[in-house]
Order: sequence, then structure tokens, then C-alpha cells
Amino acid sequence: MSFSKIIATGSYLPTGVVTNYDLAKMVDTSHDWIYSRTGIEQRHIAHSDETTCDLAEQAVYAAMESGRFDATDIDLIVVATTTADQVFPSTACILQERLGIRNSPAFDVQAVCAGFLYAIDIADKFIRTNCANRALVIGAETFSRIIDWTDRTTCVLFGDGAGVVVLEASGTPGIHSTHLRANGAYKDLLSVPVGVSRNFDQVINGSAYTQMQGGEVFKIAVKCMEQIAVEALEANEAAVDQVDWMIPHQANTRIITATAKRLGIPMEKVIVTINQHGNTSAASIPLALDTAVRDGRIKTGDTILIEGFGGGFTWGSAFLTF
Repeated sequence: MSFSKIIATGSYLPTGVVTNYDLAKMVDTSHDWIYSRTGIEQRHIAHSDETTCDLAEQAVYAAMESGRFDATDIDLIVVATTTADQVFPSTACILQERLGIRNSPAFDVQAVCAGFLYAIDIADKFIRTNCANRALVIGAETFSRIIDWTDRTTCVLFGDGAGVVVLEASGTPGIHSTHLRANGAYKDLLSVPVGVSRNFDQVINGSAYTQMQGGEVFKIAVKCMEQIAVEALEANEAAVDQVDWMIPHQANTRIITATAKRLGIPMEKVIVTINQHGNTSAASIPLALDTAVRDGRIKTGDTILIEGFGGGFTWGSAFLTF
């Protein structure tokens, strides 16, 4: 039986940076107010001529620097994004053409902040069933495009970026298990309630913005993140102290801290990048992973628990050996 294993990581952040002090000049807020409630100090914002595919492409090139794969070796591309370049074709297909890859499956996955976990699950199953040998799994967002920059409850939270992992077939498990959930009953608590077939006039006039009931989202997110993490541990008969690193979706430091506390995982074992990146939705987990790989914290053989929670509601976890 084939398993999938991560052989390379990469990430990219736009050069544009908006600090909390910058936001304080735009809306009624302050650095201290934002940082105390979210843990965010700054976020990267794509330039007006940068697309989600542009960010994804640069993240792939960063991963290719490892020298462990070439674009022509890729036989599956899965892009997790809420902010696709266009209605169609998919961002994955646009990226495929740029990389010079031909004929492999390429498609987008939309599960908002849990999108990367959904994409990992899909790619892992492709490899386990011998339908792919080497896959690009990407989380990429230009989330700033769906933010109302006059709404201080949302504009302080989000940023843009992309992260990628390369999965390869292996005789030994890298990804041991994945666990996905969704509950559409909570759809109105976190959403952009417009689209092609609903309220399209708001798309045309440029008011397709994220809406969030933060307090309710917080309570449900902490509970769901704890439960899905426990599910991953139980599925692998693993104790908490066997986890070398937990990489949560970078939504809010209070959610991250509360989840870690409930699980009994010390914060020294939790990868936190939200202070520099903000919430980059589907990109946040692979961005955090790549950051920790490049700074030497995560090493080959480490046991990692990843988890994410997003609009839908969607949530998930994965248990893996790096």
C-alpha cells in the first residue's frame, strides 16, 4: 500500500505590509486593541496587480529550491482557496499552465480556513489509491479583496499569502490520518453572503465582503478544534506528549491558546505565526509549517498535529510524521 509523505514545503508573502498602526489611521482602533484581542501585529497585503495564482506560483518556486522535485514530476495539483483568480478555469489550472505541467488533474477546493486540510485529505487519498505519485497541495489567498476596510471587526484580522507542501508516495506513512467535518447550520455566522447566483449586484458594485459574528465563532471554533484534534490522536493511539508540534489555523491567538490548553499541549510546542501574517485563511497552516521548517524548529521525523476551522462551518485535523 502507498502512503503519502511531505518532501518539500514553500511559502510566499506579498511585499505590501499593513501594521496595526496603519489600521489605526483608517478605522477607530489601536495597536494595543488589535494585539490584545488577536495577537496580530501586521499582515501582508497583495498589490492590486497580484492574484492568488501569483502568490501560489511563488510559493511553489520556493518549495522547488529544495531540489527534491521538479515541476514536471507533479501529477496532481490541489489548490485550497476562497479567493480564486476568476470564476473559471480554476486557479489550479491556471497554475498548472504556468508551471508547464500537462494532463495531470488540477482543481480548486473551497472550504475557507479549513481548505488546506481538505486539500491534504484529497491528495493523500489520490496517492494512497495509486492515482497520483507526487502532488502539489497549496493554500493561497488574496483575502484582502473580500474585506471591508472600514469594518474594524474584520479588517484587523486578515492578510494574504500562500503556502505549499509537496506530497510523494512512500512505503511508510507520512500522513497517518486526516479527519474532516462540516456543519452548514452555522453558515450565517461567518460568510461572504454574495456570489454569482446570489446578490450578484453586490459583486458588481464591489461590496462582496466578509461578515462575522466573532463571539459565536470563537466559542464553536475552540470546541470543534479540540474535538477534531482528540479524534486524530485517538485514531493513531497517540498521547498528547507524543506530539512534537501542533500547527493550528492562525485565526486568533486566543483560539490557539484556548485549544492548546484544553488539549494539554504547552504553547512551546505550538507554531504561531499570526503575529506577522494575520489570518491568511487556507494559506495559514502551510505558511506556518514552512516558517517552522525553515527556521529549524520542525525536523525530519517530528510528529505533527495540524488543525483548522473555517466558514461553513468546516473544520479538520491531520496527524503526520514530517
